[in-house]
Amino acid sequence: MRFLCSQEMNMDKLKAAGLYGGALVPLSGSLAKRYNGCLEMMGITPTALSHFSIDAMGWSPEIAEEKKDNYYLNIGEANVNAIIISPAQNNKPVHMPSHSFDRDLLNAVFVAYEKPIRDITKDSAICVQLDQHIDTFYEAFDLLRYGKITVNFKILNDLDKKQEAQFELIKKFQEGNAFLDREVHKELLASSRAYGDLRNRKLDLEPFSLEVSSFYTRAFGGVFILKDFLKPIMIFESKETFNEAIKNDTFDVLLFHIEHDELLESLKSHLILESNLKKSVKTPSYERIKKHLFSRHVKSPQQPFKEIFDSHFLFLKYLNELDIAVQKKITGVELYFQKLIIDKSLQQEDYIDKPFYKALHQPHSSLEEDQKQLIWKLISTIAPLDPVYLFWYNKAQFYKNYASWDETYQDWVIDCILEENKKQ
Repeated sequence: MRFLCSQEMNMDKLKAAGLYGGALVPLSGSLAKRYNGCLEMMGITPTALSHFSIDAMGWSPEIAEEKKDNYYLNIGEANVNAIIISPAQNNKPVHMPSHSFDRDLLNAVFVAYEKPIRDITKDSAICVQLDQHIDTFYEAFDLLRYGKITVNFKILNDLDKKQEAQFELIKKFQEGNAFLDREVHKELLASSRAYGDLRNRKLDLEPFSLEVSSFYTRAFGGVFILKDFLKPIMIFESKETFNEAIKNDTFDVLLFHIEHDELLESLKSHLILESNLKKSVKTPSYERIKKHLFSRHVKSPQQPFKEIFDSHFLFLKYLNELDIAVQKKITGVELYFQKLIIDKSLQQEDYIDKPFYKALHQPHSSLEEDQKQLIWKLISTIAPLDPVYLFWYNKAQFYKNYASWDETYQDWVIDCILEENKKQ
């Protein structure tokens, strides 16, 4: 993925609204030095920046810009790392996740080791490795082997091992007449001066594992792995990876490219998606999709888009200036239901634009909440037409699309997101 420079993308308005790089932890001085120490432990070139900020996983937008790499913390697609410098990272967002479960894993780390994290980060830092027990990916079907993720920890400068050594010195000091041994005295003093009194510090972070079922990964150009349903399903964003995968008939799994029309029907039959067009027309999402399509076809309007959207008359004025085929794309759902009253034999595909129809689906009501979150991400990837849902569930795509939008449409979208965020 090409690095998306914030200046190139004109992110200032998003930053001001707290929608890009927001809720980050600022680092400088000794904290920045510890961060560089963690980068070196991972085999990553340290940053030359003296001031920067990080999210829950230790990812920094400033360092990503410096390195021209949004995923600079990872060593290949199969090896995901995180850095914990401060307890303040707890409950912060994960801005550049490699998997849909990365945020949940970090939350689990902070819940399991809240006190040790507070203790360790007083004068050290923690490198976190998300180990899926696969050294490297050779083919997309390797993703089906994801079943358990082990979270491993390494403390900067091996402070936990220094604690063990200090315990051994104290034990030695207390044996027989060892308290008279000047060498033991020197070793204890040296350890205390270098690392302080480690006797009561909580520095033990045992690895732990979490089960993984359905998920999304950016590996292989982006793949959705759905394993909780009637049959495993792999949905590819990359046509190249999909075309390579279909040559392999070893695995009993359904394969789709994200643009396949038959994908929706298959997901419905597996009780993953559902749709109700009549109900959808009455939702805020429908209105946003309609206005988004409108904005893509109205070029250089005399009024800001917010003013146009707030005025029924202005909206109709610009709508009627568009080509008839474009008008039908924007208002086809309403037109279909109007004509259906007279002629029940009408086919919806004759009136409703295919991408619009795809965007009006939602996760099946029977799904668990974490499954729904994943499916919303899938829907916003299949049909990225609702800017609010796109921001919530597919930020990388949102930021990419945002750069191409009219500036006054950007303003309207920011207002929509802020308003919808208040309801969450």
